[in-house]
Amino acid sequence: MSEQKIYIINFKSLYDIFDEVKNLLSFKIFQIKIDQIDKKLIQNEKNCIFITDDISKIDFLNDNRVLELNSLPISFTKLIEKINLLFLKINFQSKSEVQIKNYFLDLNERSISKQKKNTKLTEKELEIILYLSNKKKPKTILELQNEIWKYSDELETHTVETHIYRLRKKIKKVFNDDNFILSSKEGYYL
Repeated sequence: MSEQKIYIINFKSLYDIFDEVKNLLSFKIFQIKIDQIDKKLIQNEKNCIFITDDISKIDFLNDNRVLELNSLPISFTKLIEKINLLFLKINFQSKSEVQIKNYFLDLNERSISKQKKNTKLTEKELEIILYLSNKKKPKTILELQNEIWKYSDELETHTVETHIYRLRKKIKKVFNDDNFILSSKEGYYL
């Protein structure tokens, strides 16, 4: 995981307090002014939070990485607790989102979305998508059967074909995409 960073925006007294105890902290601290914020940096940097005393000044940060401290005083222990909780939420969310092609998978919600359309996935559908997305070469029915269902090679079943058919049908219905899961002589692939 990348290093945790806290950007303290226009809140010098708070920065000074953190600066005094920086050797005890598990994150890096930076003091910045609103006019110094690089919006592209903010979008690309995932493991950071922003602390301010007035969120209305930074409404372009309309995500869950902002901690507004407008009800002061607050104990230092409570503040550290809030910071740690926010980092936990960010970490949880970042691990739950996977981009595949121009789709986004939410592993926690078991859903797939593209633009503003979204549909739920079964556990096996999610496993199929993740498995195929991590492979460079097409995967045969037997490979999918062994890796996802843990079936033996001798077992005669149409489970894989049935699941692929239903998943393709769902993707076609919601996203009008016939090319999400493709097949060739070598097997299935994304």
